[in-house]
Amino acid sequence: MLAASPNTLPPGHFLVEPYIYDVRTPHSNGFGSLTYINFGLANNFTVGVIPTFGFNMVSEGMNSSGIGVGDVSLLAQYRLTQFHEGSWVPTTAIVVQEGLPVGKYDRLGSRPTDGMGGGAYSTQLSLYSQRFFWMPNGRILRTRLDLSHTFSNSVRVEDVSVYGTGAGFRGRAKPGMSQFVDLAGEYSVTQRWVLALDLTYRHGTSTKVSGFDSVDPETPSVFFESGSSDAFGFAPGVEYNWSPNFGVLVAARIITRGHNTASSVTPAIALNMFF
Repeated sequence: MLAASPNTLPPGHFLVEPYIYDVRTPHSNGFGSLTYINFGLANNFTVGVIPTFGFNMVSEGMNSSGIGVGDVSLLAQYRLTQFHEGSWVPTTAIVVQEGLPVGKYDRLGSRPTDGMGGGAYSTQLSLYSQRFFWMPNGRILRTRLDLSHTFSNSVRVEDVSVYGTGAGFRGRAKPGMSQFVDLAGEYSVTQRWVLALDLTYRHGTSTKVSGFDSVDPETPSVFFESGSSDAFGFAPGVEYNWSPNFGVLVAARIITRGHNTASSVTPAIALNMFF
């Protein structure tokens, strides 16, 4: 569900993979979609775009006013090595994703749930790896290990925002950096059915917000931090491929409660289409 493949697309071919999901917490539902639209630009080199959309429902307060556009990511992936049976060298790739601040993030008025983005340009650097093993029963176990580091620039913030600021705030937010580790396995039960499991860990450094309250003269300056966070999760899934070019994935990501992290369950369904 979560660990992307280090393999690149053959030149001239597309991979389109839309996901629909629902991030469920004790007091909210975050319905969303993201779609990988990747294209094989050259040998060992894939480029892509990842648009996102969302709608938030909360038990207290108002829901989103409508389906909103989230931030968009641009992707470039270069394959370094190719795994061959009998070799210890896995398939590896370096990946760069650049997040574009398209989604609404501040001046949210009475609907903080309309916040769909972060407002900041973000860069994610990743190393993907994969290899497979023949099991004693003749089936294949494919394993992946993906490592990512993300950092962002600071962003100007006004009024109510996704950073927890209120009406009248004027200032800036500096999103913290994050590191993400994903160890995943896929077991081919048959030629068409696959069982999958991701084990994940994410660490985030503190996001800092500073500025002033333009409404309350008694509060000349505002400064607060979110604090660092840690999150462990796992994502079991089942995949069915009815042809070499088309498949469907049904999975769920479970985040256990961690340091500055709320527990959540995210069921998802995705289509995999290769052209």
